[in-house]
Order: sequence, then C-alpha cells, then structure tokens
Amino acid sequence: MNTLTILFNRAARLRHGLAAGILVMVLMAASTAAQAKAAPESFADLAEKLLPSVVNISTTQTIEGRTGPELPQVPPGSPFEDFFKDFFDRNSPQQRRRKATSLGSGFIIDVGSNGDTYVVTNNHVIAEADEITVILQDDTRIKAELVGRDPKTDIAILKIKSAGKLKKVSLGNSDKSRVGDWVVAIGNPFGLGGTVTAGIISARGRDINSGPYDDFIQTDASINRGNSGGPMFNLDGEVIGINTAIFSPSGGSVGIGFAIPSSTAKPVISQLIKHGEVKRGWLGVHIQTVTDEIAEALGLKDAKGALVASVVEGGPAEKSKIKAGDVVLTFDGKEVDRMRELPRIVAETEVNKPVKVKIWRDSKLITIDVTVGELEDQDPKVASKSAGPKEKVKSLKVKPLGLTLSSVSAGQREKYKLEKDAKGVVVVGIEDDGPAAEKGVRVGDLIVEVNQQDVESPAQVAKLIEEARDAGRRSVLLLLEGQGGLRHIGIRIGKG
Repeated sequence: MNTLTILFNRAARLRHGLAAGILVMVLMAASTAAQAKAAPESFADLAEKLLPSVVNISTTQTIEGRTGPELPQVPPGSPFEDFFKDFFDRNSPQQRRRKATSLGSGFIIDVGSNGDTYVVTNNHVIAEADEITVILQDDTRIKAELVGRDPKTDIAILKIKSAGKLKKVSLGNSDKSRVGDWVVAIGNPFGLGGTVTAGIISARGRDINSGPYDDFIQTDASINRGNSGGPMFNLDGEVIGINTAIFSPSGGSVGIGFAIPSSTAKPVISQLIKHGEVKRGWLGVHIQTVTDEIAEALGLKDAKGALVASVVEGGPAEKSKIKAGDVVLTFDGKEVDRMRELPRIVAETEVNKPVKVKIWRDSKLITIDVTVGELEDQDPKVASKSAGPKEKVKSLKVKPLGLTLSSVSAGQREKYKLEKDAKGVVVVGIEDDGPAAEKGVRVGDLIVEVNQQDVESPAQVAKLIEEARDAGRRSVLLLLEGQGGLRHIGIRIGKG
C-alpha cells in the first residue's frame, strides 16, 4: 500500500541522471466569480489569451561533490592504515563541481515603462539557485534577478528586462471563489513547456502544515512536476492561486493539489516588489484552539475564536493589557472563527496600525485598543508571574480531574526540573482513565490557573471545581505549564 505524502517546498529538480527519482511539487487552485459559471465548450480562447503571460523558470546550482572509491575500513593502528591513506590520496579524484538544474513555472505580474518586468513564482523554485533564467513562450531566455522572497508563504519575485512587449496578468479576488468553480492551470510540467489543464475547486481553507499562514485552495486540476509557481486562473482570466503543492503517493497528480490564494499573495507580492522583504504585523501572543469544553467553561456560546495561552513580554498584547485566558473574537473588524485565522489576519495588518480587538473575558465581551507591532524572527520571552517559595507541602487527590496535586516546594522543583519562580500546583499523580489523562496532562505539569483564577494549593483547585459545579458548569478551564509552555485545556467535571 502506498503511503500518501504531502509534498511541499521543493522545486522540480531535473538533474543529470536523477530526474526520474526526484519529486516535484506543485499545485493549483483557483476560483471563478462569486456567481457560478457553466463550463465553456472550450478553454481554447482563454488559453490563447493567457499562455504568453506564463513563463518557465530554469535555475542552476553549483554542487560540490567528490567521486571515486572510498577509503577501505581497517582497524585503528593497522600497518595498512597509512598505506591505504597515502594510496587513495594520490589516486582519488579531487573535489569536483557539477551543475544541478531545476525547472518551475511563474507568471508576469507587472511590466514597467523602463522595461523592468516582475515575475511571480514559488520560493522553493529558486531557493539556493546560483543562476535564474526566465523562458518566455517563444523560447526567449532572459537572465533574472531575484527581487525578494518570502519562505513563510513560499512566494518569490523575479525581475527581468526585455526589449519586446510582454503581457501581464492581473490578480483576482480569491475570496469570491467557491467550491465547484471552474479553474484553469498553466505551467511547465516535467519541463515540457506551457501546458494547460482544467478542473474545479475541491475545497478552500486547507491547512497542510507547510507554514504558519496556510490557507490553501484545493483543486482537482492536473498538476505535475514543474508546475510549482505557476498561476491558477478563474474563467475571467484572473490569477486566484499560485501552484504550490500536491498530495500524492507517487509524486504525480492524483487530483489533490493546493494553491496559495491571491488574497494571501497580494500583500506579500506588493511588499516584495516595494521593499524586497515582507514586514508582518505582530500581536505578541501564543494561542490555542477553543474546544467545546473550553467554550463551556468560559461561558462562550460557540467554540470559536483564538484562546490566548500566554502573552509575550513587552509585546503589543501585554502593553494593551490582553491577558492569558482571553479569547480573541475579532481583530481590526475581521472575525476570528478559527484559531489559525488570527496569525494570518495579524500578519497582513500594517505595522504600527492602531486596531480594535474584541475579547471575551470574564463571561463578557470587551474591546481593547492595540497598536500592531512588527514580527521579527526571534523567540521572545513569555511574560511570567513571579511567586515566592511555598513553605508547606500538601498533596491532595482531586477526583473530578483524576489528578493528585501538590503544592510547589524546593523538592518538587528539583524533581520535576521546575523554574525557581515556578508558580501553581504541581501534578504528582494521574489516573490512567481519568479526564485529565485524556487531555494529555502529565506528571510534572503545573496548574497555574483554574477558571482564570490563580491557584497555589491543591485545596484551592478543589474549591474552584466545587464552585463551578454549584454554578451549573460542566467543565473547568485549566491553565497548564509544561514542556511545551503554557496552554489551556477544558476538562469535563460532570455533576459530581
């Protein structure tokens, strides 16, 4: 049985003698207008119009390599050790260089009056390339300059100069695309040159774990090696997707492909052309999914939004008094239905822009003013709460959670490798079939809060659980600190 594998972030590598063994990744997605359109009798007119704007991209990379026989393995100290070493040093070939060639696709997005022409492709198509060549529909080859690239969204911008008149395409609105809409993909599969395929949008909003801003359009249009970076068109001839990956057991098309939506690509393309890099908005929070249990514990009607697990020290969220345990429901007027939507919405927001953030806190909706920061590639510290050492150490079995808890002591800090300023109640025992075990709670984890109230003793935990039961709550919200950092979990406690 073949194992299905998601292929992403690799260009179609066609190397000397290795072409057949290399996987290529590409894909396509697209969308038509908000109103569904019937399939045309032919795509010929559309293809004829769009083909001149789609280019092939060839890259070369110099690879250092050594060929020839390897030194035989002999026991250390053997009299043959020096003999073999001298022999192979004299007779083995020296380090040799060879050229590796990759092929991909791209499309012309802008043509300047001075002859500067910008081409969009995937970052993985041109990554680590020494030379990049853009090949037009008439086989004209033009050396390309890398303007900028963004690994997080797998987008790159190239610049070429051409004396001839080139034709550009426009970016459409992928947000108007619907499942079932017709789309057309054009690219360079297997290095064959401009190839047209058609299909429909199979799904939207796919997360294939290729990056922090996954929001792919899925399509059944045939995509193969070399299509990476190519455009996905709607029937109006607008680009609504950039081919990026396929889901396949063999590396070839099986009708499951993914494309970066134009709504995600537009701001990235604009910044790369203007600045050569992408500046993203930053809120400074670590977030997690709002489960049904968490929603019930917080008094939320629906399990939606992004739950703040922790805030980054000195970040925009901390400065604006956003707290761990808050649920972000809207950001700058945009609804946050799912947790993974928040990073993309924040990233697309202009740096230093003041925005309104709607937060669910203490069973009510509040609005907080936040000034968006700039995301940097670093691991900022999480704001922590200091606490003094606990003198009394008591253990207590909390049956509704299926946990045995203890106050934090010097001995517990040493045993479970806790920080010196660790605050909370430490888990020292877990019932295998208890509700906490089902949620992945481990021995050594710290319970920092119960229902958003700080706890320092097992008795406090038990009391807060009883209060939740008396109030008719079926779940409690715990803030845990473990090996993976701070996280919230909702646990069913039943009726008692």
